[in-house]
Amino acid sequence: MDTSDFLLDDVGQWLGAFASPTVLIELASLLVCVGLAWVVVAGLRRGLHHEGHRSILFGHRVIDGALFPILLLAFGYVARTLLIKWVPLAVFKVAIPVLVSLVVIRIGAKVLQVAFPQSAWVKPIERSISWLAWMAMVLWVTGLLPRVLGEMEQIHWKVGNVTLSLRTMVEGALTAGAVLLLTLWVSAAIESRLLRSATGAELSLRKAISNALRALMVFFGLIISMSAVGIDLTALSVLGGAVGVGIGLGLQRLAANYVSGFVILTERSMRIGDNVRVDNFEGRITNINARYTVVRSSAGRESIVPNEMMITQRVENLSLADPRVWLSTVVSVAYDSDVDLVIRLLTESALASSRVLRDPAPSAALSAFGADGLEFTVGFWIADPENGTLGLRSDINRAILAALRAHKIDIPFPQRVMHVQVDGSPPAAGPSVANLTGVAVSGERGQ
Repeated sequence: MDTSDFLLDDVGQWLGAFASPTVLIELASLLVCVGLAWVVVAGLRRGLHHEGHRSILFGHRVIDGALFPILLLAFGYVARTLLIKWVPLAVFKVAIPVLVSLVVIRIGAKVLQVAFPQSAWVKPIERSISWLAWMAMVLWVTGLLPRVLGEMEQIHWKVGNVTLSLRTMVEGALTAGAVLLLTLWVSAAIESRLLRSATGAELSLRKAISNALRALMVFFGLIISMSAVGIDLTALSVLGGAVGVGIGLGLQRLAANYVSGFVILTERSMRIGDNVRVDNFEGRITNINARYTVVRSSAGRESIVPNEMMITQRVENLSLADPRVWLSTVVSVAYDSDVDLVIRLLTESALASSRVLRDPAPSAALSAFGADGLEFTVGFWIADPENGTLGLRSDINRAILAALRAHKIDIPFPQRVMHVQVDGSPPAAGPSVANLTGVAVSGERGQ
């Protein structure tokens, strides 16, 4: 009798065990495990106040996080250990592999969702993890897993002084994936704790620490996984030298961006939330990554600025020392207007907006004698430039226009005089400009 016959006999005995009355005992025990896991997770959620928070362990609901299948697996294993002494097992032979696969899938999905919340490639990886976990579960339940592993061991090749097999490569890939998920889990927990109550300058510094810790942990995780596969790490010294030469020659700009990003985050010359003007683009810094900085304008446009540009070029930080910004608008009135009244009306119109600061208060002044009227400049301070300035200017200009019209103060139209000679004599000295609103013609008709 060959291996397949033994396998069929084992599967037949296992399927026949489902007809035994002891299956009801196993089902009842499994339901008790589900209830215990539910009660423990619900109690921990209430005690730790995790409702509504994104968490790998707890999720958004009781069964949504990774803690529920982990506890269910632990309780199921305890129940299996106790029942195996008195009754033949049938349900738990399937339940334990299913719960292991569920734990792997839930941890992988939750860690990726938290570590990369807005990445489009997370969903395909989650599906791949699910397929691999369920395939391994089927092979485990049917008893084919040892035979598949044995066949994979027969496929091997030699790389230098190391002999690698297909089984070793698969196990190494799984180990690398597990270590990577663990490092991402730990780094996500550290980042969440660091950024939980950080604001302003602390936010940028803590984000720099979080990014550095994540990169360091992922690096050590990959080293550990390669050691588990059996790859000689001394061979990586040649690769490290080649990478160093590549960075020094072809990747120097890319390396400069990463170094510049670290400098920005550590010295805090620019922080998340600052309003900056760089390369004729003004906006609010919404994110500082390792390679680039995201600047969002008040119009909704986003600019991806390489960090090297933020270091080597002139950057105006409008809110580094003081978030307040001074704005102004210019108004021209007729020469016969009451100057003191105009100044008072301009100041009151600026104060009509709730966004204009009262301290320092807005001010108006006679700034120039224009060609068509008196020019006044009204200046005011705001503390929220990230909310935009066009709407604020519009509100203040409309208030100024209404106030001037209410007090019958004229806003003069541009006027120009055009001289026309009709007798062939030389033109008189003076400007010869087209009239914008009307034409005044002077001259003599020849006799």
